[in-house]
Amino acid sequence: MSEKSARSVTVERTSTGHFVATNARGGTISFGTGSDSEFTPVELLLAALAGCTAVDVDLATTRHAEPDSFSVEASGNKVNDELGNRLTDLAVAFTVTFPDGEGADRARTILPRAVKTSHDRLCTVSRTVEIGTPVTATVEDA
Repeated sequence: MSEKSARSVTVERTSTGHFVATNARGGTISFGTGSDSEFTPVELLLAALAGCTAVDVDLATTRHAEPDSFSVEASGNKVNDELGNRLTDLAVAFTVTFPDGEGADRARTILPRAVKTSHDRLCTVSRTVEIGTPVTATVEDA
């Protein structure tokens, strides 16, 4: 794997049930067990699904017009069955409006195609989830 393709985050425990993830650029996000307003890991996964496609669609549509509103909702059902804990029925729904005008008309026209292209080819997060990439968990020496 090259440096260009490698991605990683580090998660540090800050207190019982509370953690901070740090990326290679120094950005941080706190999360926890859901006992307060912090995002849970499941909510972060949903945010990643919505966010990944949102970035792709935003880049494609805003070349033509700035949206009046741009909202993306990711949802799913958390289940515990014979396969263990997991999410089912994952969905990403866009609600986007554009002002009047020629550029906005083009943006409205390409919106469905941009969403489909992101889902089918571009969004690393949804592609990884749909393909079912294996995850390896290890314990490293301290």
